[in-house]
Amino acid sequence: MCVTVIILSGCTRERSSTKRLAFVTNNAADFWTIARKGTEKADAERADVTVEFRLGDGTAAAQKRIIDDLLAKGVDAIAISPVDPANQTAMLNDAARQALVFTHDSDAPDSRRECYVGTDNVAAGRQAGELIKEALPQGGKIAVFVGKLDARNAQERLQGIKESIAGSTIAIIDVRTDDTDQVRAKANVSEMLVSHSDVAALVGLWSYNGPAILNAVRDAGRIGQVKIIAFDEDDETLTGVKSGAIVGTVVQQPYEFGYQSITLLAKALGGDRSGIPPTHQLFIPTQVIRQNNVDEFRTKLLQLRGR
Repeated sequence: MCVTVIILSGCTRERSSTKRLAFVTNNAADFWTIARKGTEKADAERADVTVEFRLGDGTAAAQKRIIDDLLAKGVDAIAISPVDPANQTAMLNDAARQALVFTHDSDAPDSRRECYVGTDNVAAGRQAGELIKEALPQGGKIAVFVGKLDARNAQERLQGIKESIAGSTIAIIDVRTDDTDQVRAKANVSEMLVSHSDVAALVGLWSYNGPAILNAVRDAGRIGQVKIIAFDEDDETLTGVKSGAIVGTVVQQPYEFGYQSITLLAKALGGDRSGIPPTHQLFIPTQVIRQNNVDEFRTKLLQLRGR
């Protein structure tokens, strides 16, 4: 009897000392396959936590269901990429009353989240601006394409581009949105090429904008004449960079989103918050992919995707 009680007591203490963490995405894109690898590495390094990885479907409603389920299970900490930060503040604040909350990829700075782990989109925009200046050393007219201009990352990337090209002879003649409609995204580019035949470069701020621009420019027979600058690591974008049709693309590090979020959450739950910056924002650097480093990047990408 005594031996049995001692064993059960020991098991109970072990279970209670293991913290339950969750990583919640905003959709099911390949981008998150890479982030998952990062969460798995952080999980494997720590015996004091278990990590649950949950995929969103692109809607705030689905994320609320996921968060409600996690909290009902008694999760200790959550890292989430909010689909609609402004309108999810109340949900995030409610969650923060029951668990430690981080945001990743997409921030909600007005909420009670403890830390944001992700890209500094203004800095990423500046990198895109440098690519534009390299592509157009004599200056010229450019157009920018994105899903929604009210999205925080779109605003910040555009801000960074404007900061980078300030004082040059490069002029933004239009910024066109497509509401994440990929057919419309390509149509926007086609219309721009017709209405502004002198446009020198086209810039896509979201992942699908790069392929949309590339395909429209190809259809117009203007590959090489019109410079293309993109964001993210869509396969078509990387193929365009490899061929020289796209000058370059600014990519994020979703692996680090996963790894750093889980590592910092685990440490904070253990009482060590030294890894959380005073700004409560941990920026993960972006990388510029050009023709000379696209093969190396693609090899690493395939490994991270598990292919």
